[in-house]
Amino acid sequence: MTKTAWVFPGQGSQALGMGTDLLDIPGAKEKFDQAEAILGWSVTEICQNQEEKLSQTLYTQPCLYVVESILADLTRERGHQPDLVAGHSLGEYIALYVAGVFDWSAGLNLVKRRAEIMDSAVGGMMVALMNFDREQLETIIAQIPDVVLANDNSPAQVVISGTPEAVQMVMSQVKAKRAIPLKVSGAFHSHLMAKAAAEFQEILETVKFQSATVPVLSNVDPVPAVDAKILKQRLSQQITGSVRWREISLALPANSIEKVVEIGPGNVLTGLIKRTTPDLILKNIRNAAELPN
Repeated sequence: MTKTAWVFPGQGSQALGMGTDLLDIPGAKEKFDQAEAILGWSVTEICQNQEEKLSQTLYTQPCLYVVESILADLTRERGHQPDLVAGHSLGEYIALYVAGVFDWSAGLNLVKRRAEIMDSAVGGMMVALMNFDREQLETIIAQIPDVVLANDNSPAQVVISGTPEAVQMVMSQVKAKRAIPLKVSGAFHSHLMAKAAAEFQEILETVKFQSATVPVLSNVDPVPAVDAKILKQRLSQQITGSVRWREISLALPANSIEKVVEIGPGNVLTGLIKRTTPDLILKNIRNAAELPN
């Protein structure tokens, strides 16, 4: 049997129309209704025709959780199971749900509160850098307070996060082929989110975690774990900690993974994995049409 990892994308992968083709599937329709009862607004309505809202953290994160978890459940219903799971930032919540660490509604409630808290963070800036000198970047970041390497996505793509002044200072000193400011309200995955992280920690404490049924590679520590206590602690560090996706990509073949299935809109993660570990078999399940038979 081919050892397979399932990976789940985070904020930035959302797309207008995502999940709407799942409405004809009875079990999926039920989940969308449950989500509306928990959130107080309709995921399908926002995904279908409210592009501006869909790109706001407050709505993006719950929408991605609902759509990706439904796609994962439908894939499992068709007899497929992962040997290992991981998710990028918000995607880690779907990975933990699929690994049986918490039930679906507990996960959605966590994501709802995470989105609310992160959406209210202001005054930060995040910029994606492509094709740069890594050594130069790390040296400059080490010299400037209030800016960090927030997402280490691949050898040629990272995201820096911090105060606008500190981020601009880094950009003025680092030669990068492309620099793209991200549409976010705060300096996510940096120490500037400490207040938000403390607020979220109190909510996290109220949720009981179970041991995972398959190993999870966490954003802040890309070493496989199943222990409930370890997984909760890693998740509690995630809002302020860096997303170590390049290391997660390297950990896949090191853990005998041969195939990776990205479940969710877009193909960001398979693209990043391909750049870091090009020998893996890559597959995407973005919609109902791509579900296995």
